[in-house]
Amino acid sequence: VEEIAMNNILHKTLKAAAIFTLHLLFLQNAYANNVVVSNISLTGQSTGSDFTFVEFDITWDNSWSVNTGPSQQDVCWIFVKYSTDSGLTWKHATLATSGHIAASGSGVSAGSDGKGVFIGSDNFFTGTVNFSDVRLKWEYGIDGVPDNQTVEVKVFAIEMADVPTGAFAVGSGGSETSAFTLTTINTADATTTPTGSGSLGGEAGGFPTGQTAPANASWPNGFFLFRCMKYEISQEQYKDFLNCLTYDQQTTRTATAPSSAAGTGALSSTNANRNGIDIQTPGVASTTPAVYANNLDGDSNFNEAVDGQNIACNFLRWMDGAAYLDWAGLRPMTELEYEKACRGNQVPVANEFAWGSTSIASSAYTLANAGATNEGIATNYATTSGVGNCTYDVTDGSINGPVRAGIFAANASNTADNRVRSGAGFYGIMELSGNLREQAVSISSLTGRNFTGSLGDGSLSANGNATNSDWPGFAVVEVTSVIGSGFRGSAHDKAVALGRVSDRTNASATAGALRFGDLGFRGVR
Repeated sequence: VEEIAMNNILHKTLKAAAIFTLHLLFLQNAYANNVVVSNISLTGQSTGSDFTFVEFDITWDNSWSVNTGPSQQDVCWIFVKYSTDSGLTWKHATLATSGHIAASGSGVSAGSDGKGVFIGSDNFFTGTVNFSDVRLKWEYGIDGVPDNQTVEVKVFAIEMADVPTGAFAVGSGGSETSAFTLTTINTADATTTPTGSGSLGGEAGGFPTGQTAPANASWPNGFFLFRCMKYEISQEQYKDFLNCLTYDQQTTRTATAPSSAAGTGALSSTNANRNGIDIQTPGVASTTPAVYANNLDGDSNFNEAVDGQNIACNFLRWMDGAAYLDWAGLRPMTELEYEKACRGNQVPVANEFAWGSTSIASSAYTLANAGATNEGIATNYATTSGVGNCTYDVTDGSINGPVRAGIFAANASNTADNRVRSGAGFYGIMELSGNLREQAVSISSLTGRNFTGSLGDGSLSANGNATNSDWPGFAVVEVTSVIGSGFRGSAHDKAVALGRVSDRTNASATAGALRFGDLGFRGVR
């Protein structure tokens, strides 16, 4: 279980299919937690219907599609960006809602909004997938691209896991701070008042007992299927995001001016707490965006194998994470969805962590291969039955920052109690209890209850903000708190109790304009 994302770029002039000539600017086979997109080309152009196919291969490790315990699968969310001005600006490609050509052994499920597709196995399977010659139908005419336009194309892949439709519990009946009163959420109607007896404990309804009902019945209360990023946004993912923005957008989404000197940290000028995103090539104010790179070791060689590409990205404010999700065609999760992603459809255990037990590693970890794609736990990986692995203020030791996404699942000692030792949620979603704090829409404020769950459309405002009017933070000034959002889970520098699934100590706390070394983000769709 160790995949996240990457991108490749192709430079191509759109012409009739018979005279296609491929011009590669570069083809970057980066390994971001073992998702690899390669061999990108444009093929099968129809000038009469203004579409072409974006063809590529994709592979990732530890994939699954199972019909037992629980029945669900993992998939990759694929979206495409294109540039018509030699990479100065990037736009979101409109993909068809049908007509894609799946690779053998795979299935392609297109989003109804044209912002991307899900790709996964079309049969029951566990292991490494290798899908060749995937063809996604790009309706470039809808995007206003003429037939003979020279374009550059980037393909992005984000690994996600199913959280299936069905009842689940919020609250555990334990002693967690500010926890929901134990309630079984057994309907997608988020305005259904809890009453009677729930099959998983407490009353049954569409929102937690004792809370105010959301403003609309379709508020994302977690009952219906959603897909959740397996991992928090990685430093490579956020770097790739920055490299698709204009100078002015980069200014908003970073802590230092894009025109700063090469080697300056993007989110922390001193690269604190293991954040290694640096400026590689300075930008020119309001005209030319900076080029960002991974540089965890702080030397003059960027994007080396030990530069922390797969470490979870910290120092992300709500506005940063929301912008990333809007750009990627995803959306924030609600705090009810967070609890379901952790415990699934199981009867809750009082004071449990995301892996379903109350026991957690309690000795400081040390790292092997720090910053590399195979960064791992060298010492004190917990192997006692029922004890989950997780980074929080005790196990962080001298690491002083987040670790590689999926680090606990990949350990050689993970031979039993797989979910527990991996520190995984019920559906295989990683690092929900620790590493970095999760940011979610809170049901405890009017602003949070007005959330409708709209999806990102792939584009941002001129200053780099998300454009979804129902999302917390829409149109706020950067120096204010973002009402309607909050934190769930613990982090590398936070207390263990915060990592309990139902702990809501900070469920209505927001960082506003401040960036902290323990704040991450992940999205759903």
